[in-house]
Parts: sequence; C-alpha cells; structure tokens
Amino acid sequence: MKEDNRITRRRLLIAGAAAVGAAGAAGVLGAFPSGEPPPAPGPAAGAGTLPTRPSAPRLRPLAGHGAPGVAPLRAPVRREPLLRVEGHRDAMVLTFDDGPDPRHTPEILDILAAYEVPAMFFVCGEMAAAHPDLMARMADDGHVVGNHTWSHPLLTRLDRSRIRIEIERTCEIIDRSHGAPPLWFRAPYGAWNRAAFQLGAEMGMEPLAWTLDTLDWTTPGTGTIVERVREGAGPGVVVLSHDAGGDRSQSVRALRTYLPQLLDSGHRLTVPRRRYL
Repeated sequence: MKEDNRITRRRLLIAGAAAVGAAGAAGVLGAFPSGEPPPAPGPAAGAGTLPTRPSAPRLRPLAGHGAPGVAPLRAPVRREPLLRVEGHRDAMVLTFDDGPDPRHTPEILDILAAYEVPAMFFVCGEMAAAHPDLMARMADDGHVVGNHTWSHPLLTRLDRSRIRIEIERTCEIIDRSHGAPPLWFRAPYGAWNRAAFQLGAEMGMEPLAWTLDTLDWTTPGTGTIVERVREGAGPGVVVLSHDAGGDRSQSVRALRTYLPQLLDSGHRLTVPRRRYL
C-alpha cells in the first residue's frame, strides 16, 4: 500500500509537470532541422557553491496542473524533431541527457530545487534501472523525464527491431521507476531516422531535440558553458546539457552560475506542454 501511494503521488506530479505551459495556450513546439551527431563525450572538472535563492514571483509556472486520469496522448509521426518552445514570451527549457548518474544528478536536482525550476531529463534505460532512487526523486521534484534509449546507441546504425528494443525497454523502466510513461523522446547524438520517428510516435512520444547545445561534453570550461547559455538565451530556447556520460562537474558548476542569471534576466524556465489530440 505504501508503494502504491508513492506511485500515485508520482503520477500526479508528472501530470502536473507535463501541464506546465511553456508553450502557453497553443501547447506546441516549433520544428527545425537538427544537427549532426557529436563524437563521444569526454571528462570534465570543477565544482561550485550554491547561490542564494531568488524571490518567488519569477518562478510562477506558466499554466496550472493537469488532472490525472486523462486519456492517453497520441503523437504524430514527424519528419524532423521539435527544437524550440513556441507560444510564450521569455520561456526556456533546460534539458539534461544520459543520466541519471549518482555523481552529478543529485547536485543538479539540488540546484533546480533551490530555485523551484522544473527541467527535463532524457534518461538512458540502463542508468535509470541502476538508480531508481534518482528516478523517484525526479518525479517527486516535478521534473519531466524523457526517453533517451536504453544504451545510447547511434540509431541510424541499427535495424528497426533493435531500435524498438532500445526505446521500448526504456519506456518500461521509466514507467516503473518514475511513475508514468515518457511523453518525450530524444535520439542519442541527435541522429534520427524514419524508424525512430515512427516507433517513438507509436509509443506516444514526441521527438524533442534542442536549440542551444552547450557542448559541455567537450569540457570547454565552466566559464565557456555559462557564456554559451547566456549568449544563446531567448524566447523558445531548449538548452542541451548532460548529467552523465563522463565527469560532468563543469556542467554542474555552470548551472549554479547561469540559472540565477537567467532568472534575474526575466527568463521563465519551465517544461514543454503536450496537447491532448
């Protein structure tokens, strides 16, 4: 019974987070071509201290919570991924790929919680299966979790049956450990093909890529990551960072710096909204 209550709570939190309106009344995302897949990520270094918490008025969500028990969402089969949020001035989305990783994900969750900012985590199934406690915390903190395949392969080199296994297994572990099935899918390296679009839609997910790549996996230095986010910030921007796949200390330290700066500049950090079709 205790476990059932916890899962029910997670489902309510996920329903609420999914309804937060980064896309305003329209509830849609614009679609633009994605880039080429990057090479494998490398290590990073550095750490920082948590800044003071900002005032609450900046952190109001853009829409209310959705009701539980609604009909399942349907997703269209797209030809290119969605890259940016449309429909509300100054709305931005922070996304983190490849986790959860106990070395870095808890710090990122702590920073987001300090500022009451929701984010999206595109998790790998094998990492999610290994760290169900972090998946549960993402749910309890109201973050949105997306599918990033089971083992982070280059999908364009796999046949359809293998792609299905990679996506389907991850959907199952997210549903079990996070408390709700994923509504969003991101192909590793941004490498999409027709099978990935079709299978993702078949499982009820929209393909989401990014507008601003921090390139944090190249370990360019904390200051460089911060500057890239500051220079690229703007209405509709979806920021790509990583909480796993190597030493992500630079990514954590950069978040500590640019998150309060974005809020002070008037940006609303939220999560995208899915329409019921």
